[in-house]
Amino acid sequence: MSQADIGLVGLAVMGQNLVLNMADHGFRVSVFNRSKAKTDEFIQHRVEDRPIEGFDSLEALVGSLKSPRKVMLMVKAGEVVDHFIEQLIPLLDKGDVIIDGGNSLYTDSIRRTRELQEKGLLFIGTGVSGGEEGARHGPSIMPGGDPAAWPLVKPILQGIAAQSEGEACCDWVGPEGAGHYVKMVHNGIEYGDMQLISEAYQLMREGLGMSADECREVFAKWNRGVLDSYLIEITADILTFKDEDGEPLVDKILDAAGQKGTGKWTGISSLEMGVPLTLITESVYARCLSSLKNERMEVAKHFPRVEQSLDVDKEAMLQAIHDALYAAKIISYAQGYMLMSQAAKEFQWDLNYGGIALMWRGGCIIRSTFLGEIKKAYDADANLTSLLKAPFFEQAIKAAEANWRQAVVFGVQSQIPTPALSSALAFFDGYRSERVAANLLQAQRDYFGAHTYERVDAPRGQFFHTDWIRSGGNVSSTTYEV
Repeated sequence: MSQADIGLVGLAVMGQNLVLNMADHGFRVSVFNRSKAKTDEFIQHRVEDRPIEGFDSLEALVGSLKSPRKVMLMVKAGEVVDHFIEQLIPLLDKGDVIIDGGNSLYTDSIRRTRELQEKGLLFIGTGVSGGEEGARHGPSIMPGGDPAAWPLVKPILQGIAAQSEGEACCDWVGPEGAGHYVKMVHNGIEYGDMQLISEAYQLMREGLGMSADECREVFAKWNRGVLDSYLIEITADILTFKDEDGEPLVDKILDAAGQKGTGKWTGISSLEMGVPLTLITESVYARCLSSLKNERMEVAKHFPRVEQSLDVDKEAMLQAIHDALYAAKIISYAQGYMLMSQAAKEFQWDLNYGGIALMWRGGCIIRSTFLGEIKKAYDADANLTSLLKAPFFEQAIKAAEANWRQAVVFGVQSQIPTPALSSALAFFDGYRSERVAANLLQAQRDYFGAHTYERVDAPRGQFFHTDWIRSGGNVSSTTYEV
C-alpha cells in the first residue's frame, strides 16, 4: 500500500466513521487503537476495499505516513491526549502535525500548541461536531492551533466536512485554543437548545395535556418554519417511537440527564470573562437538578402540585410557546457570540463570526436555517456587537416578545419549571434596560466594604466613597488590602 495521507488514533464510534469518511473522499488512512482487537475488527468488518490500513503500534503507523506526517487523535480528552502526544513526539520530525479532534478544554489546546512549537512540531486542536452520522457523512469542523499547520491539513479537513451553500463547514478559526473554544461555545448553545425544546415539550405535555403524538405533530410542523433545525427534527422523530407495550418510549426514559462537561466549561468561561451567559448556564444547572431524581421524588411528597384548571386557548398557547422558543433561541446565540467576542479580545484572536455561523450550518448538532441569518448579520456588519442589534433579530424579538411572556407566565401558573425560557427573558429585560437596580447594589458594596461607586453626574472611571456609617472616614477599599 502507498504511504498514507493521514494517520488516526482511536477507533471508537467517531474515529471509525471519520476514517471511512476520509477514505471515501480519496484519502489513504492508517489507523491504530490501543486495543489491537478493535483495530482488527474494524479492518475486517467495515473497511472493505477502501484505502485503509491498520497497525499494531504507533511506530508502525507513523512509519506508514507521507511527510509531513499528520496524525489525528480521536481519544478521550485530558490525560489520554497528553499520553499519546508524549508517545508521538519522539517518532515525529520537525514540521509534522498532531491533530486533537476530541472535546478538549481550550486551555489544554493553548498549552499543547506552545509545547509542541518548542519541539518544532505543529499542533491543531479542532472541534468536530455532528455525532456518528456527521462523522461518517460530513461533520462541522472547527480547527485552531498553529497557523502553519492549516495549509497541511486543509484539503483533508475541508474535504470530509459537511457542505452548506457550496462551502465546506470547516475553516480556520484562529491560533492556539480558538478552535476548541468555538467548539465549547457550540456545545454550550447545544445545551441551551436542548433545554429550551424540553421545556416547550413539558409545557405542551403537562400544561396543555397533549399526548406524545400530538407533540410530535407540533414539532414536525415547527421544523418546517423558522425553527427548522436538526434538534427539532430529531425531537419529532423521538416522539414517534413506541415501547413494546405500544406506549411512547420517551415516557419510559428516566428524567435524569447526563453531561460530559463542555456545557459546564462554557459556563465557567463566561464567569471568568464576565459575560452573562445566563441561558446556557441555567441549562447546565437544569441537568444537575434533573440528576437529583431521588431527592426530587422525596421533596415532591412535601410540596405536591396544586391541581388547578387554567382557562387557556390551546392553539394560542401553542403559538406562544413557539414564539418563546424562537426568541429564547435568539438570546442563546446572542449570549454565545458575546462570549466568543470577549474571548477574542482576551486572547487576541481574530474570529470570523459569520464564518463560524457558516461552519455550524451543516453537519453539527445545532445546525439550522437560523444560522444563515447570523451569517447575513455579520456579513452586513463585521463589527456587530450584539445579534440583538441586527435588524432581522431585532424584528424577530419584537414580534415574539408578547407571546414569550405569555408562555413563561403559563409555565409559572402551571407549576412547570422553565429555567431557560425564563432566564432568557430576564436577560432580555436587563440587557434592554437603560437603568437597572445595580445603583443600590453599589451603594451596599460601598457601605459594608468601602468598594466605591461611580456617579451618573460624573465621568465614567471617576470613583466616589461615602462615609455611610459616619465614622469610617474617606478611606476606600482601593487604598488597602484585607
